[in-house]
Amino acid sequence: MRTIVLDTNVLLSDPQTLLAFQDAAIVIPETVLGEIDKLKTQRVDPDLRFRGREISRMLFEFSETGSLMDGVALPDGGTLRVAPLRSDIDLPEGLSNRNADDRILAVAYQIANDNCEDFTLITNDLNMLLKAQALGVKVERRAEIEGGFARKYVIRPFQRYRVPLTILAIAIAVFAAVLALAFYATSLTSTAAVSPGVPTEFRDLLTENQRSLLDGLVALQTTPGNLEMVQQVANAYYNLRDETGNVTFAQKAIGYYTRYLTARPAEVDVRTDLSAMYFYSGATDKAIQEATRVLEAEPDHIQANFNLGIFYWRGRTDYKAAALSFKKVTTLTKTGDAHTQLIGEEAKKNLATIVKEAQAAGQPLDLDALGIRDLVGGVQ
Repeated sequence: MRTIVLDTNVLLSDPQTLLAFQDAAIVIPETVLGEIDKLKTQRVDPDLRFRGREISRMLFEFSETGSLMDGVALPDGGTLRVAPLRSDIDLPEGLSNRNADDRILAVAYQIANDNCEDFTLITNDLNMLLKAQALGVKVERRAEIEGGFARKYVIRPFQRYRVPLTILAIAIAVFAAVLALAFYATSLTSTAAVSPGVPTEFRDLLTENQRSLLDGLVALQTTPGNLEMVQQVANAYYNLRDETGNVTFAQKAIGYYTRYLTARPAEVDVRTDLSAMYFYSGATDKAIQEATRVLEAEPDHIQANFNLGIFYWRGRTDYKAAALSFKKVTTLTKTGDAHTQLIGEEAKKNLATIVKEAQAAGQPLDLDALGIRDLVGGVQ
């Protein structure tokens, strides 16, 4: 049976890669799970965060049939297991336990040297591919599956928002009831971070972001100047917008981020989040304005540069400006932790798509003049 080791970026390109190799032994290095878990709290492209949640959901479902560490059967007849980095084998020179990519490659190296005759590491990371080749590990690149119109605009959105409407309606009703209790219950006199006077049964019905929002709003009733709670409420609205796509949450987040920045205008990370909320509320010009303010203060702010690329691309269809922003992101993310490199990979994919879209729109980009030919590979 063929053994396949999957890198983080391959799974995030398409979570269905888990099921793409029939009758194969699929191995996921334990480090990959940690990288995917980081996406829960990081400010990244919402679709990337969704794909991370989709991978976690699939793995959780597989874990119900057995131990992922021991291996479970897949529907196509193959197997899936999570592999930790073993300490009983010496790593070759050049691999470090402190680097996530090196730990993933080390797991692949160990498996390849365990008398595994048919073995392949699948990655879209150029540095890992080159290192693997240098170590004699068989490695392949897996191109992202773009999919057609139905996959992109029907299947994926359905997967993303497939919560039954009845359950969603109940959740909204419960949330409204809890807010009413929070605002009008006479026992709400404490300034604690957790909402006092709210029955545990109600809190347990809420999502993590809804609880965070509730706690922040209650705290602000008694301490309206508490900037930590102002930011907590803003972030909760931000995450709820990510989860639901509801513009109202973005508009609410804008109000609280603005309130926070009035007191602390130099907080570039908060202003970056504000720019994203302006964009998702339909105010592209304001989004660009806020992102530009961030970059005036901190030109190498990775997320602000990435956001600006999205704003120019999706908000203004300014392919050249978007390409330059994403090009800078790829430069800034050449070094850094796994999360930083994931942003860089996403920027490269966006660049390739922008080049295609510009060509189709009759506005071809001069790849050499922009200095992005090497970044987009074979895209014409």
